[in-house]
Amino acid sequence: MPDSDSLSPQVLAVVARWNPQGSALLQAAAPTSPQHPAPGATVTLIGPDDATTAQLRVELARFEPHLPLSDPIADPAVATLPPGAVLILLDAGATLGAATLELIIRLHANGSRIVFALSGFHAHADWRIVAERDAALLAPVLGGEPEIVPVSARLAVAARGNGDAALLDRSGIGTLHARLIAALGGPGAGTRPEVIERVLADTRQRIRDQAEALRSGAAVRQIREERATLTANRDGGRAQAMATLRNRLHLARMDLLHEVGARIRTLNTTARAELDRLARRAAETYPGHLQHAVDALTTELDAMVGRRLIELTRQLEAVTGPAPAAIQLVPRTDPPPRVGPDPEPRHRGVEDHLMIALGASGGFGLGRLVVAPLSLVPALDYATVPVTLALGGGVAYWVVRARGHLADRAHLRQWVSDALVNVKAQLEQRVATALVEAEAQLTDQVVRASTVRVIEADHRIAELEAQLRQSNSHRPAQLAACERDLSVLDGG
Repeated sequence: MPDSDSLSPQVLAVVARWNPQGSALLQAAAPTSPQHPAPGATVTLIGPDDATTAQLRVELARFEPHLPLSDPIADPAVATLPPGAVLILLDAGATLGAATLELIIRLHANGSRIVFALSGFHAHADWRIVAERDAALLAPVLGGEPEIVPVSARLAVAARGNGDAALLDRSGIGTLHARLIAALGGPGAGTRPEVIERVLADTRQRIRDQAEALRSGAAVRQIREERATLTANRDGGRAQAMATLRNRLHLARMDLLHEVGARIRTLNTTARAELDRLARRAAETYPGHLQHAVDALTTELDAMVGRRLIELTRQLEAVTGPAPAAIQLVPRTDPPPRVGPDPEPRHRGVEDHLMIALGASGGFGLGRLVVAPLSLVPALDYATVPVTLALGGGVAYWVVRARGHLADRAHLRQWVSDALVNVKAQLEQRVATALVEAEAQLTDQVVRASTVRVIEADHRIAELEAQLRQSNSHRPAQLAACERDLSVLDGG
């Protein structure tokens, strides 16, 4: 087996280029220090005892040589540790606290070899800022800029599942393993050749995998598939969005017009019931009462149209994505529909005159019937004539008045029906106008959103075509470089 002294600079350069974590492990395995780990030496782990830490321990256990890790110590304030190798897990989402800083001061004072790891950086976009703040806090304590290794056990799991060596390197697990090996004093003289052989074998496998990918054209095929997908959707989803818009607008128009008809029918039924109980004097003020009811109905319909358009906007954004500028649905300011002019006075026709004659005739007949007993008394015979006339006139007046009241109600009922027909037409026009205005705004939103995506797709297609040309032109040189690096590794 080769040892670290037999590796040429060319081999070390190839390993550093293809296998960064292996290069770090070779540096840790280099016999530059006489210090070696004592038998039974372990790395003390200081960090939260949670699932993330457990997953990190599992991923570190996959690397060789195996690291003896202690159970995590969650409370740094009570930790009293002898000098040795210590792994401190820092939170990628928050700056280290005072208790952890005091522990680091104590560990540094007793000569412990501390390795810092920023755990879970994949879940925090500002992890670099947190790392800089931690380094600024640690520099005065350690007397120099500390090395903080960003690690993510989840990225390592994903890399192993997909066979992605580059993603495994990005996870930082290999680099952390090498730093811990160095902190323990190296893998020991007996295991150093095994480490070197394992690193060289891993590097060869990475080179062979890359060469196989170049020969098979997998990367080129993936680029072509992405280009074909972008070309098929080059309109930016405009056709699908416009179809969705037309469908939803038609459905909204049908629902709202049906609602207008239902509300008008309900209002007409309510008005008829009110007219049946309407007193004679209240008929003059009823048109104003009906206008108030129409105003309230218009307000409710405007609110319903607004809610439906907001829902339509959300449905459209689910297809087109968030709009660059939110659509502002301006509330309607035009006045509610008018019920029209007040009803004209009812024209008295021949039926009214006929009712007067019938009422008088019936009244006189009733009067004669009432005074018939008085005619049996000769002294009261002269009184029957005025009594008959009075009763006949009273009954005729009552009949004519009742007939006029009924006719006025019928006249007002007909006016209400005609007025509500006109109101219904105006409300339907109001709904149609609101939908047309909203359609113009939403169509503009679709056009702007799809235009942005079309431009992005064109730029991406241009980038992919450039990558295709570059891949086709560089593939022979890349294959030659892989063969050359394999020759360097095989030649030692």
